[in-house]
Amino acid sequence: MGVTSITQEFSSPVAPERLFKALILDSNNLIPKLLPQSIKSVDLLQGDGGAGSIEQVNFTESSHFKYVKHQINELDKQNLVCKYTMIEGDALGDKLESIVYEIKFEASGINGAGCVCKMTSEYHTLGGYEVKEEEIKGGKESAMGIYKVVEAHLLENPHLYA
Repeated sequence: MGVTSITQEFSSPVAPERLFKALILDSNNLIPKLLPQSIKSVDLLQGDGGAGSIEQVNFTESSHFKYVKHQINELDKQNLVCKYTMIEGDALGDKLESIVYEIKFEASGINGAGCVCKMTSEYHTLGGYEVKEEEIKGGKESAMGIYKVVEAHLLENPHLYA
């Protein structure tokens, strides 16, 4: 089994607590509302949303994929960190065993008004398979797309998740 690790980060004018609440704690409600063309629903299959919970993201017919299942490994509301693992779904294909994600929100800017979001993705491959940069690019772009939609929504609605 091989492991390929990729880190990406982006800056946002939105406070880290608000982005964490919207993108992590309330994503099962917010994401399908903001991206109905891509995401049909996010269902909690097991647990209370904290560590050990399993959720299933169901995509719409227009998506390349049907669904993915995530297991929450760690949810640290104090330090604004979430670790989860994609454990099942057609996005893994026959070359990946799992993808482990760590997302961390840190205050930045004047008086910590904005934030930097750091996301590390660890691709655990089957056999001797090597993950190629272009294969990772699509996942990175779709994650950034979701972040930007949520960020715009929070900027337009400053009272939300405040």
